[in-house]
Amino acid sequence: MARYTGPACKLCRREGKKLYLKGDRCVTGKCAVERRTSAPGQHGADVKKMREYGMQMREKQTAKRYYGVLERQFRNYYEEADRKEGMTGENLLILLERRLDNVVYRMGMAECRRDARQLVLHGHFTVNGKKVNVPSFIVKPGDVIAVKESSRSSVKFKGLAESEGGVRTPKWLDSDKKNFTAKVVAMPAREDIDFEFNEQLIVELYSK
Repeated sequence: MARYTGPACKLCRREGKKLYLKGDRCVTGKCAVERRTSAPGQHGADVKKMREYGMQMREKQTAKRYYGVLERQFRNYYEEADRKEGMTGENLLILLERRLDNVVYRMGMAECRRDARQLVLHGHFTVNGKKVNVPSFIVKPGDVIAVKESSRSSVKFKGLAESEGGVRTPKWLDSDKKNFTAKVVAMPAREDIDFEFNEQLIVELYSK
C-alpha cells in the first residue's frame, strides 16, 4: 500500500501552514512552520509570484497532505465527488472526512492522522463489530467504530481515553472515549470541517 514516508514537517513548510501531521508537536514551539518559515529546498526562501495555476495546485496539495492521501487516490475521490449530486468541492471534502483513519483521529483515539492510519492498518479497530484494517474505508451514518477489545488495555489507548485535550470531536460523530467507541450520527457537513480550505480552487484545477 503506497504512502508518503518522508519528513512530515517538510510538507507543512512547503504549504506554508500547519497541517497538524505530528499531533501535539504542531501546537508547541517545536513546530517546524514556526521555527523555519521558508519553504524547504535551496530556493525555498525566494519570493515567488503565485499565479492562478499555482494557487490551485497548492490548494490541492494542501488537501491531499492534510488527509494523508496520494495523487491517484485523491483524483479518484474527486471523480466520485463529481458524480454525486451537489457541489463537487464540498462532496470531495465530505468523502475525505468519512475515511476511517480520519474518523479514528476525530474520535480522539490517535494523536494525528498518520498515527490513526497505522493503528487501523494494524487491526486495532472494528466497524459494527467487524475488524477493518483499511484506512480508506468510508463510514456512513449508523456505523459504530470501536477499539478492538484486546487492544483497549494497551498503555497507548488508555492514555488517549483519559486525555482531556486533543482534537475537537465534530457534531456528526458521537464519541465516547471512556468506552473506546464512536457512532456516526449524521453525514459530515461543510461547516463541520474546521480547516480552512478553498475547495473551489481544486475543482477549477481538475476541470481544466
